[in-house]
Amino acid sequence: MCGRFTLTSNPEQLQESFPGILITHEVSPRYNIAPSQPIAVIPNSDQTRLDYYTWGLVPHWAKDPSIGSRLINARSETLDEKPAFRTAYRRRRCLILADGFFEWMSTPGTRSKTPMLIKLKSGNPFAFAGLWEVWNSPDGSTLKTCCIITTQPNSLMAPIHNRMPVILPSEAYTLWLDPLEISPSTVNPLLVPDNPDEMIAFPVSREVNNPQYDNQVCVQPL
Repeated sequence: MCGRFTLTSNPEQLQESFPGILITHEVSPRYNIAPSQPIAVIPNSDQTRLDYYTWGLVPHWAKDPSIGSRLINARSETLDEKPAFRTAYRRRRCLILADGFFEWMSTPGTRSKTPMLIKLKSGNPFAFAGLWEVWNSPDGSTLKTCCIITTQPNSLMAPIHNRMPVILPSEAYTLWLDPLEISPSTVNPLLVPDNPDEMIAFPVSREVNNPQYDNQVCVQPL
């Protein structure tokens, strides 16, 4: 799964990595983004503008939004089967902006786990493949939510965790953000592990275990 990530890049770096996207919101550095928090997305409903959605997908048919806490990730292999994801997969896709993500690696012979930060060697921001929904509350308000799609780990991630988020290559953005309904067979080939040769992983402070901590200590190598 992917339960924490970072977005520390400044607006200029984001603009360079996502040309043509209007960065209208002020983007502050985030060193320990956790579920239920607002995260930066580019939805296929308006694929030229950055917006903020709550992390944790709430399907439009849900009776209450608490289900979102259980739907922060969606497995790529079953997107077209699960009721919570299959419609969004065809119609409501998004890019979720990041520049790193955390996983916890087990220490052999102990119960302890070491938090690891995984990034691109270039240090550039990137985009997770995501799905989004709009939930209409009984009081008339709306809630925009999203989740991160995960896949099998690459060779870098395999010793750390048995899943990893799908990082889309920039050449896939146009297809992923197509506002029209798309057959799963068209976009399934995009949902693969990223090239391990382009990634790095290193241990970081256990401070990241607590989502209340959101500072540079969370991303500094030990």
